[in-house]
Amino acid sequence: MEVVEEFPEDFRCPISLEVMTDPVILSSGHTFDRHSIQRWLDSGNRTCPVTNLPLPPSPSLIPNYALRSLISSFLDARRPPHSAAPASTLTFLACLSFPSDVASLSSVLRLAQCGGAAGRRLVTDSGAVAVLLRHAAATDRPDLQDLSLRALLHLSLDGDDARLGLVAEGALDPVVTALSPGCSSSSALASTLLTSLAVVEVNKATIGAHPFAIPRLAALLRDGDARERREATTALYELCKFADNRRRAVRAGAVPPLVRLVREGSERAVRVLGLLAKCREGKDEMRKTIGFVKALVEALRAGSPRAIEHGLLALNLVCSESKGMALEAIEEGGLQLCSLLFCDLNQKTRKNAMELALTLQNANQFS
Repeated sequence: MEVVEEFPEDFRCPISLEVMTDPVILSSGHTFDRHSIQRWLDSGNRTCPVTNLPLPPSPSLIPNYALRSLISSFLDARRPPHSAAPASTLTFLACLSFPSDVASLSSVLRLAQCGGAAGRRLVTDSGAVAVLLRHAAATDRPDLQDLSLRALLHLSLDGDDARLGLVAEGALDPVVTALSPGCSSSSALASTLLTSLAVVEVNKATIGAHPFAIPRLAALLRDGDARERREATTALYELCKFADNRRRAVRAGAVPPLVRLVREGSERAVRVLGLLAKCREGKDEMRKTIGFVKALVEALRAGSPRAIEHGLLALNLVCSESKGMALEAIEEGGLQLCSLLFCDLNQKTRKNAMELALTLQNANQFS
């Protein structure tokens, strides 16, 4: 998309200087277009392009839905009213069929990505979604699968009705099929698409009830590359806000690889563990996972503010029911770290630190 002089500066990616189509928030707090920041990270850079401050080993990219909505609304407002789609576009969409080709799917992607709300409505109303879904499940053509998943992702970002509509059209089976370790781009895109669909509460339940969705995300945590693990962690975080999905994630074996990701510096993995620790199965699995306490205490020592807040919560939920884990946390320096956080600016962090300190003190008193 070309840079337009009248666009607010915040709409432009700091790297490409173009108007963002898929804005994501880096752990530094700055927003970039997903494609640009992903290329930056894939090149081995681990500093924020704006501040030059160091990033975690596996930086999270959090969709900035609010900014994307603002950009989309701004674009729509600038389009001439009652402008009809060119006849050639309508004819092209009406004739789209499976199997398609790179040129055709690239055109659909451009329409979904740059055509604003009107363009996305054209794609959905034309029946093209059915073609996109068939290609999303066709693992024999990764290039077409990738284009289809990108187009579906942009369609899903059009609001809750769009997300509900995609699930109603049968998006889950093809998207879950694409969650296969080894095809980094497609599986990562499929994870990101699930994250977007799961923003709607009812979709969290529907996705979680799919027999392979959460197990395949857990498999990506274990066997995927850095990008696959990052996007799968983000998807699990969104899905596990729904209580039933926490038990499903634990049963799928998500806890051990999440602990490994915490050791690698993943803030989002800490937050997922904070959610899983709210269910009985999660706490039981964490008690059995070697290195859980050490990894969480290290997150308190060197993690981001969000990682510290959720790490305190997860540790307290587990240590409050296990004297052995509490004593291990004390040995790792957890009590001293809590005392340093009593004056933290974040109210939740202060509260969580005080509660964990009380849990550890009680365990130490009766040891």
